[in-house]
Amino acid sequence: MDVFDGLPDPIVVDILNKVGDVRTLLRCSSLSKRFNSLVPQSESLLLQFEHPESDTPVVCSVFRSLFNSLHGLFSLFSKPAKPISTTSLSPNIPSKILSRFEKIRSLDVELPAGDLKLEKGAAVKWKAEFGKTLKSCVVVAFRSAATVSPPVNECSSAVDGESDAEFVTGLNTRVVWTISALMAASSRHYLMRDVVKEHEEMESLVMRDREGEGVVVMDTEGLREFRKTEARGEYEERVEKNRRSVVPSVRMSMRHAPLLKLKSGICLESATLVIVRPSGADNGGDDADLATEAFAGDCMYGEAVVALLKRKKNALEMNSF
Repeated sequence: MDVFDGLPDPIVVDILNKVGDVRTLLRCSSLSKRFNSLVPQSESLLLQFEHPESDTPVVCSVFRSLFNSLHGLFSLFSKPAKPISTTSLSPNIPSKILSRFEKIRSLDVELPAGDLKLEKGAAVKWKAEFGKTLKSCVVVAFRSAATVSPPVNECSSAVDGESDAEFVTGLNTRVVWTISALMAASSRHYLMRDVVKEHEEMESLVMRDREGEGVVVMDTEGLREFRKTEARGEYEERVEKNRRSVVPSVRMSMRHAPLLKLKSGICLESATLVIVRPSGADNGGDDADLATEAFAGDCMYGEAVVALLKRKKNALEMNSF
């Protein structure tokens, strides 16, 4: 007897959970009747959208055979095309891919590229938490980074003063960075709406891109809120028209430094930290806690957050869009 055949079903399902990758699991489902029945019971999944040109013809053929009835899906895995972003996908695509899975509890989704188009040298990194709509978003951005020698002993700004013109120009740029991050986050949230509604046992959803630009998080409470909240007709019309979730009216805590030197010796130009929360909502915790948690484990961005939290805070408000 095949030793693997002697393993109890719960152990096999646990092994499948360790595999996680949706494409691998769906290939496994074609191996035997037993795998075909056990694969849909996988609870922890990783759904990766690849650059189409990265797949070999053989892999494309196998994956295509598993989804020969899903129109519009194969272009993601076959012919060379533009990099995939949330704007090139619709909610029904991940929903169809995951339709065979019955007990999803934890889902990680990975896009091959970020959504923002920035000036050369600029970088924006963000983390957003959602329920039915945006609950919070932390954005860290800078125009350019360079290594200086010797490294400074303290995180500080080399330039404390700005002219009025420089402040206004810089403020416009920081607002554009923030709006771009919020639009990218709301597009990703929109992309997973059908999956969240259809898989009621899901307790955790994380959506990121391979470049590390941004992360959307929905925890158990946020997922439950999304399913239970009845959307108004006008709200749904805006969502479908824009192909992204509506960003509510928000208040922003913005901190910046024209030139920020880090302990590591890296110097960031126009370093910016923005913490976004819906207007009228509970504070949801201290700015420092929210910002440091969002970039915990990221050396440069985490260090930049700590340094920028010491800077003067500017409060702004923005209408829903």
